[in-house]
Amino acid sequence: MIKVTESAKKKAQELMKEEGAPENAFIRVGVKGGGCSGLTYQLTFDHTIDEENDKVFEDNGMKVVCDKKSFLYLVGTTLDYEGGLNGKGFIFNNPNAQRTCGCGESFSL
Repeated sequence: MIKVTESAKKKAQELMKEEGAPENAFIRVGVKGGGCSGLTYQLTFDHTIDEENDKVFEDNGMKVVCDKKSFLYLVGTTLDYEGGLNGKGFIFNNPNAQRTCGCGESFSL
């Protein structure tokens, strides 16, 4: 399962509204190769589910979809949002990451 904090939910809903996303839009998370630690997080808004390749979760009233391959790296992750002076953005609190880069955008297992 992938969890969503209240602050991440509010920010995602705000951004989806600003972008004019359809009513059935949700958060799509994933992982791709790259970054200084080997793997990079991805977060987009989507409204199409691939029944064969996607895993669908709902937490805190927010639907989150992840492709099955990325889910192996993200299982147990909590998606958060911070908007402080030291930077703002979505944060992946991933218990599977053994090493992360300084900016928190990439990780390795």
